[in-house]
Amino acid sequence: MRLATFNVLHGLSLADGAVSTPRLAAACASLDADVLGLQEIDRGQARSGGVDQTAAVAEAVGAVSWRFAPALIGEPGATWRAAADADSPSGTGLPGYGVGLVSRLAVRSWHVVRLAAARVRAPVVVPGGQGRRGGVVLLADEPRVALVAVVDAPFGPLAVATTHLSFVPGWNVAQARRVARAVAPLAPAAVLLGDFNLPPPFPRLATGWTELARVRTFPATDPSLQIDHALGYGYLPAVEAVEARLLDLSDHRALLLDLAVPASN
Repeated sequence: MRLATFNVLHGLSLADGAVSTPRLAAACASLDADVLGLQEIDRGQARSGGVDQTAAVAEAVGAVSWRFAPALIGEPGATWRAAADADSPSGTGLPGYGVGLVSRLAVRSWHVVRLAAARVRAPVVVPGGQGRRGGVVLLADEPRVALVAVVDAPFGPLAVATTHLSFVPGWNVAQARRVARAVAPLAPAAVLLGDFNLPPPFPRLATGWTELARVRTFPATDPSLQIDHALGYGYLPAVEAVEARLLDLSDHRALLLDLAVPASN
C-alpha cells in the first residue's frame, strides 16, 4: 500500500515558469499512490487556468473518492479571506487555495481541522527560476487547514490526513500537535502527511507520533532539508520503502511511503 504527499506549488514548474494541468495530473499519476495528500493546490485560480486541480489529479490517478479543503478563499497574495467549513469541499465554487486528498481506497468519512494564522511575519525562502530571483522575504502568515479521510485499508480502518503548516516557528509546532490530537481518535491507526515547514525531529516531538520517513525533500533540485513528513499512530504495518521523488514541477520533492500489506487468508 502506497501513501504519498506532494506540495505541488499550484502546479508551477520552476524550469519554464508555466502551470500545466496535464503536467500536474501526469506527475501525480506517476506516483501510483493509493492515497495522495496535496498541498498548495488551487481551485478556480486564474494563475492555474481556473480549474479544480484536485479534481484533475483525482481523475488522472483513478481515485474513487477525493476532496479539496481550502485554507483561504480568494487570491493568494492579493485579496482573500479565511475559508470556512461551508467553503469545503467544492460546494461554493469560489476560488480557493489549500490542500487536497485523493484516494483509490473507499472512504468511510471526511473531516476538516481549521488552523488560525499567526499574527506575526516570518522569513520565508522564495524559490528562483526562469528569470525570477529567489531569496528570503518576510511574509504574513495565512490560515491553514488539515483534511482527513478514514479509508478502508487492507489492514482495517486508517485515518489519513494531509496538511500544510505555518512557516512561523513555534506556531507550526502547536498546529502539528492540534492536528494529531484531532486525527488520533478517528481510527485505530493513522498517518499524517504533509508540508510541516519543520525539520526532524520536531514533528515527532510535537505530536508523539512515529516518524515513518527520514529523507530530504526541499528544495527539489538539490534537497538539503526535510520539511515534508509522514507520521504514524497506532497499529501500522511495516514500512517497506521510502522515496523522495523529483518531478518536473514544484520546489518540493514528492514523499512516497510503502507499507507492507498483510497476506490474505
